[in-house]
Amino acid sequence: MSWQLQEAKQRFSELVRRTLEEGPQVVTRHGEEVVVVVPASEYRRTDEEKPDFKEFLLSAPDLSVLDLERSKEMPRDVDL
Repeated sequence: MSWQLQEAKQRFSELVRRTLEEGPQVVTRHGEEVVVVVPASEYRRTDEEKPDFKEFLLSAPDLSVLDLERSKEMPRDVDL
């Protein structure tokens, strides 16, 4: 369901109840989706699935198997 911001503020308890019973609720401002309200358990689950930056870098594929060689030619002349 989509809630206008003013309505979400006025009926916050219902917004929370419906989030828990029905799932994520979208809040709009001036017709634009600005936030999604999700249960805390779902937020924690998605947050835990993200590796930290160090783990992300260490999980990168081994690029040494690629044949990456820079050209030794001089750059071309360009008239400006």
